Amino acid sequence: MASQSSFTISEGDPSSTDVEKEVRTARSTSHIEKKQQQQGVGADTEAQPPYREEDEEYDISSEHDSSHHETESKHEGGGGECGVVSRVLSRAISRTSTKSIGPPPDGGLEAWTAVAAAHLIIMNTWGLINSFGVFQTYYATTLSPHTASDISWIGSIQVFLLFFIGTFTGRLTDAGYFRQVFAAGSMFQVLSIFTMSVASGSYWQLFLAQGVCMGLGNGCLFCPCLATLSTYFSKRRALAIGIAACGSATGGLIFPSMVRQLLPTIGFAWTMRAIGFIQLVTLVISNIFLKPRIQARRTGPLVEWSAFKELEYTFYACGSFFCFLGVYFAFYYLASFSRDIIGVSYVDSLNLLLVLNGVGSFGRLIPNHLADRFGPINVFVPVAGIAGVCVLCWMAVTNVAGLYVWAAFYGAAAGGIQSLFPAGLSSLTTDMKKMGVRMGMVFTINSFATLTGPPIAGAIITASGGRYVGAQAFAGAVLLVGMGFMMAAKVVKGRRIDKGGGWRVKV
Repeated sequence: MASQSSFTISEGDPSSTDVEKEVRTARSTSHIEKKQQQQGVGADTEAQPPYREEDEEYDISSEHDSSHHETESKHEGGGGECGVVSRVLSRAISRTSTKSIGPPPDGGLEAWTAVAAAHLIIMNTWGLINSFGVFQTYYATTLSPHTASDISWIGSIQVFLLFFIGTFTGRLTDAGYFRQVFAAGSMFQVLSIFTMSVASGSYWQLFLAQGVCMGLGNGCLFCPCLATLSTYFSKRRALAIGIAACGSATGGLIFPSMVRQLLPTIGFAWTMRAIGFIQLVTLVISNIFLKPRIQARRTGPLVEWSAFKELEYTFYACGSFFCFLGVYFAFYYLASFSRDIIGVSYVDSLNLLLVLNGVGSFGRLIPNHLADRFGPINVFVPVAGIAGVCVLCWMAVTNVAGLYVWAAFYGAAAGGIQSLFPAGLSSLTTDMKKMGVRMGMVFTINSFATLTGPPIAGAIITASGGRYVGAQAFAGAVLLVGMGFMMAAKVVKGRRIDKGGGWRVKV
């Protein structure tokens, strides 16, 4: 006796109508096959269901493909209506459960809204970090007898935590906890600013508020932000990241200007509260409009050790480590250098920071635009080299005019490093569901560079009796070492793509 089969499909399932049609088609095909076999017609051939264009609308992963073929092979020899229906249901379940979200939109309202939200995030994280020279100069007068190296630890621990917890926040983002991580980061960020307003004059209170609390907030915001933004773009990814990274220049212009104008009139406490209110509003906007696009990857390791078997990934991690070991030296010490060595006023020293951060906008946009055409790592190599040479040339600057010119050139090069770094890293990741964890792993490696770089430079300055030449040589040298590792990553990746392509390969 032929077995009967029944099945139910949820009314809310958008694919239920298609599945029912396919089942009816399969049943009729099965009856035709039986009749043909009874009549001796078509016994040597198996009737195939008609081709439908809808079949091309789904992207079935290899995992589901294998399970689908296994199910089909089990029922193929059994015949009967039950086998036909089972095959159809297996195919339908695989399709509906693994429906592709499609390729990155590379534009459109939702994608560019994500860029705008990411711009605000980076304004509130890296914008404040790049403004630390303002605090370094102010704390030198209010936190005496602490040395420049002691004070730089506040900024260093902040950047360290931003990168260090990237492994954890990146994996949580991949697992579908983007909203929770993002909200926690926003709360830490705002809390740290308002806590700073009541911690003036105490080194350890400022260390905990600005260094630790703000660093945790930065880490919960930055890595998930970039990992999510990268999934919206493919061909124009570097440009999108560059526009978002310009938030660093935006914050680097707004926050030092606020400090310069408000600090002499309303004091440190209310200056920080004013900054805090700006951060509160912009972070709320970012939480609303930045949305995850890729489906959650619930399973998977916290650290994907197999990534380091890819030589280009390992070289890139080493290169970015050395670049970040030296790139922030100027952001921390330019204002102090201008006052101690050149003899400019406090206000003029802040103007130099404004130039350094403002020109960085061009350094973030132009290299990233070129990166979409020639490849982010191809552009990263010369930009890192220019930055290293600029720092070495800093040793020859002896007047105010020369310092402004130098700040403009270095600001552009340093801005390129900051914006090309995530663009190049995302280009080494083909599986977008692993973007968070692979990006977070390199962030964690770089955290130790940002933790030790500025304090090492400060210790060299102190050991040299206040002279900056040794620290400048250190920062320039490590940037050039970073360029060398980036070049190695470029060569390995280029050979993997096209063994005969050489330097022309887009990487």
